[in-house]
Amino acid sequence: MTEGPIKPDATQPARIHAIRAGLLCRCPNCGKGRLFSGFLKVVDTCAVCGFDFTRLNTGDGAAIFVMQIAGGIVVFTALFVEIAYSPPMWVHLVIFLPLVLILSLGLMRPGKGAMIALQMRNKAGQASRDD
Repeated sequence: MTEGPIKPDATQPARIHAIRAGLLCRCPNCGKGRLFSGFLKVVDTCAVCGFDFTRLNTGDGAAIFVMQIAGGIVVFTALFVEIAYSPPMWVHLVIFLPLVLILSLGLMRPGKGAMIALQMRNKAGQASRDD
């Protein structure tokens, strides 16, 4: 009486958490395809599921969030170190300049991936004058 397993419809997105996939720099639709072709260049379509990313654009949104997060961590850590230990200025430069660079570059791809996943999940698109 059973005819075998029911195949899911190809138009339905996979049952994955879109934001988790975006943070892992994977396609938020299927969770398997690559999201970036370069450091921050988003692919036009997913190689696995064919989802079109050309209509999604995060602009500078991810950079704003990354600057706030990295800046907050570095500034408050530097302030704590200054109050607790009073090191010379060169120690701050040697520790905190590379730290802000590492945090900024390290958070940029996952941040942009999460912004793309949020746009996809909320069905956000380009605004027009009619909106």
